Amino acid sequence: MTTLVLEKELVAIKVTVTDNKLTVDLDDGRSISVPLEWYPRLLHASLEERANWRLLGEGYAIEWPDLDEYIGVEGLLAGRRSGESQKSFDRWLSTRRA
Repeated sequence: MTTLVLEKELVAIKVTVTDNKLTVDLDDGRSISVPLEWYPRLLHASLEERANWRLLGEGYAIEWPDLDEYIGVEGLLAGRRSGESQKSFDRWLSTRRA
């Protein structure tokens, strides 16, 4: 197991969600893109829900309040997918269909 050690705490400055990718621009000039399937709530969200995001703190994380989804910049850099269990996600998805 490896440990991510950041020399500087990086923060998000811009977020873009397409049909298949989440891209986060960082304050050091880099951009991180990950498959949207890593975050099932975003994958199943409407365009309006995907566009309704805000930065938390100084940009250490991104929140989608309509989806109850929070993604930290450090987790993105470490390559962490959503930690939500399938049971929890299925329960959330069923409330959207009701």
